[in-house]
Amino acid sequence: MQLKKIINDPVYGFITIDDELVFKIIAHPYYQRLRRIHQMAMAHLVYPGAVHTRLHHSLGAYHLMCNALNELKNKGIDISKEEEQAAKVAILLHDAGHGPFSHALENVLIEGMPHESISLLLMKDLNKQYNGQLQVAMDIFTNVYPKKFLHQLISGQLDVDRMDYLTRDSFFSGVSEGVIGYDRIIKMLTVHNGELMVEEKAIYSIEKFLVARRLMYWQVYLHKTVLCAEQMLQQIIKRAKYIKAFTKTPLNKFINEPIETVTLEEFCQLDDYDVMSAIKEWCTHSDAVLSILCKGIIDRQLLKIKYFGDPVDTNLVAEKTIMAMEKYNLNAVDAGWLVFTGEAVSNTYNFEDEHIHILFKDGSVKDISEVDNALINQNMKSKVKKYYICFSR
Repeated sequence: MQLKKIINDPVYGFITIDDELVFKIIAHPYYQRLRRIHQMAMAHLVYPGAVHTRLHHSLGAYHLMCNALNELKNKGIDISKEEEQAAKVAILLHDAGHGPFSHALENVLIEGMPHESISLLLMKDLNKQYNGQLQVAMDIFTNVYPKKFLHQLISGQLDVDRMDYLTRDSFFSGVSEGVIGYDRIIKMLTVHNGELMVEEKAIYSIEKFLVARRLMYWQVYLHKTVLCAEQMLQQIIKRAKYIKAFTKTPLNKFINEPIETVTLEEFCQLDDYDVMSAIKEWCTHSDAVLSILCKGIIDRQLLKIKYFGDPVDTNLVAEKTIMAMEKYNLNAVDAGWLVFTGEAVSNTYNFEDEHIHILFKDGSVKDISEVDNALINQNMKSKVKKYYICFSR
């Protein structure tokens, strides 16, 4: 009798696990670690309900992948049992390489190594453990598999990854602007000339999806207070590395030893709890800057932040730096850790590298931006950029 498990998900209801390899991967410590990684990093400091994890998101994306594959098979698209299993495994593990607090600490804890690269390392290790059963999944994940549409379901302008995180993040944050018609989009998916497309009946659902993504970025992901908290988190790790701050947690090796010495197993021992434990430990650190930043995160006494349409005036930076120096009795260099600037960038639709193709009944194909009276048009092409300054209250 074939193995069958169900998981009760607050967003989609019951998610079915009916594949032995999929079940083994979900039960593996590499995957279970995702329970201890926040999906939305520090967003819960603004939206208290946003405490869901990478495991929630991964299972949700897996569920949508199952639905998408079934829909495509029902439309006569040739997908073998092996390809179906591989696509499910690839989406399950697509975010397995995320470190603590997801994107907030990416390239800060381990510089120059994006989470996708670590996800692939984990897949390779699991492939050895499971006697080569993940090879097709890795080929799909890295986009070398001949059926390009399988990779597009995992990573593209209209992938199940984005469909889940918009739906799930909207649900847990309570921000209704992120609600999308994921079920209708999946129903309208098709494959034409080997590429993933959507039928013309889905045009309005696709436009809603893209607009919802833009709104979620500025209302949630790049909300000024969320951004400030995540920048403070980065400053804590950078400052700890700079002064070689010791911690009793597994984070210590990432702070005080060459990153080349860190093993995959040691990376998988690290999660949000270790970082928060270290931050609590450093609240009483002798280094004033590290202590101020850590107390700010623990007590939610965050730095102030202001957004601007133009680069931040250097005179304002100088003024805020002097204020921090006087308030905390710091020199100019140390005060600079509490007064800093940056850019926040988001775009609705990437016209250059990725496309959402609409398949019309007459067999013609158009990019979503070329559809008559399209809401997503060339005017939406430019990236929206805001400049910010974070400074001591």
